[in-house]
Amino acid sequence: MTGHLAITSLRGGAIDAISSADLDRKTALAQESATRWFARRVSLRSPLDAALPDRPGRPDKPELTPPTQVKKRSLHTLKGRIALLHAIAHIELNAVDLALDIVARFATEQVPNSFFDGWMQVAFEEAKHFRMVRARLNDLGADYGDLPAHDGLWQAAHSTRNDLTARLAVVPLILEARGLDVTPSLQAKMRETGDLESAAVLDVIYNDEKGHVAIGAKWFRFLCAREKRDPAKAFQELVRANFRGPLKPPFNDLARAEAGLTPSFYRALASISHA
Repeated sequence: MTGHLAITSLRGGAIDAISSADLDRKTALAQESATRWFARRVSLRSPLDAALPDRPGRPDKPELTPPTQVKKRSLHTLKGRIALLHAIAHIELNAVDLALDIVARFATEQVPNSFFDGWMQVAFEEAKHFRMVRARLNDLGADYGDLPAHDGLWQAAHSTRNDLTARLAVVPLILEARGLDVTPSLQAKMRETGDLESAAVLDVIYNDEKGHVAIGAKWFRFLCAREKRDPAKAFQELVRANFRGPLKPPFNDLARAEAGLTPSFYRALASISHA
């Protein structure tokens, strides 16, 4: 599959992957672009790169609905576990496009090459996660696209398309960090129901996501230092300006701190209404 993927540059490969509606091709392009970039076999950008699309390429299914219309089901039923895995597959697919979008959209920023190394590592791993979750859905007699999914993740990212610091605040430091908060209880529930295979997939995702939040925190701090801004204050301002709604506890403070996201960042933004 990867032999005949024409990749003009890292940015070109990322744009091609984002644009692709064929999900096997999308994930293969993401991983192959990453592999060639890590080996420095492609340049960062080229005059031949296509234009960055406004929306990522997607197959006809799943149907996209507002987040409020996606049903919650018990994990003690097969249908419930399929619904959860389907929702996770959708999150991971969006995460592939979001990591690639950070690379393609901000390829002209004055940042070291190691910035792109970090985000292509994220794109590579999100592609791996999507494939793992999809394979698990297939084992359970289902597939990605069988159920409706919501479009909130892409919309959250779209609002930060002109500001790299804001994008880092919203995507890795809110959306990915949220995964650190909710995944441990999902792992436990999957084990309780005896679905150890799905729990094992979630383990891989959880451990990789810590690294993704760490990459986000590292570059967020780098940009704040360069602009002489206090990172925690800058985070709060950017989130208030670019993210709808409060941050929801409970927070996995330990995993967040391991990734460099300390409570001084997010505590002030948490909804107080849960008390």
